Amino acid sequence: MLQEEKDQKMKERETVLAERLPPLNLSGLSLQELQDLCKELHHKVDVVDEEWYDVGLKVSKNDKEIQNLSQKVFELKGKMKRKVRVSAGAMLGALLGAKVKESVDFKANLKTVKKEEEKKEEVTDWRKNVDAMSGMEGRKKLFDAAQ
Repeated sequence: MLQEEKDQKMKERETVLAERLPPLNLSGLSLQELQDLCKELHHKVDVVDEEWYDVGLKVSKNDKEIQNLSQKVFELKGKMKRKVRVSAGAMLGALLGAKVKESVDFKANLKTVKKEEEKKEEVTDWRKNVDAMSGMEGRKKLFDAAQ
């Protein structure tokens, strides 16, 4: 299987080269024509070498840029791990964006609940009221106060 793939690639390479580069016909050429052909081929080789060098520089430059950017991404990931505290208003602004321009007053939307005040009996010194509460009149005052 590997040998078949190699043979197939060689055949493809030969067909591509045959299409791109016509075979050289050196028979019947004079010395001046051969020199001109050599100069032309030498010029083509120089152009290809320059392009190859330029492409190599671009690739190395892009590799360095990729390495720098990946290092920056790695550093930013490390910085993003810390927790950031954000107020509720800022978070709502970020989530809702420009939809809410005025600040939302949550306290105004809350229901008011009335608490019933418990009746607390006054704690008084029992020694002061002993004479006032003694007898039937004192018991009558307690009975009236309870109603």
